[in-house]
Amino acid sequence: MTVETKIEFPDGFAALEPFGDWAIQGEKARFAKRIGCTMEELQTFYDVAMGLLPAACEYLEQYKVEDLSPEGVNLLWVCCSLVTVSFAVECWRQPRVPDAGASAIDAVREPAI
Repeated sequence: MTVETKIEFPDGFAALEPFGDWAIQGEKARFAKRIGCTMEELQTFYDVAMGLLPAACEYLEQYKVEDLSPEGVNLLWVCCSLVTVSFAVECWRQPRVPDAGASAIDAVREPAI
């Protein structure tokens, strides 16, 4: 039996709790999650996260990255996931890049927290 860990966010971001699985560190992992989702799943995440983006930016800009709480780090990773999802939702209307074959993201270096 597996116990699912609840991903927590700062106060005011409870609407993101159903999307805790989008608090993903690493560009490759976020890309893999995006291409593993349906457009309905991407659109639902996008709608909620985009609505909270101004408040999330305001919250995150109060801190240096190294001073973020674990909840703040989760919020940061969700914002990074929103960036990964945004082109699929806004431009391509599909999880994968159109006409790109077996595209992949090869990050030379990931941001560290």
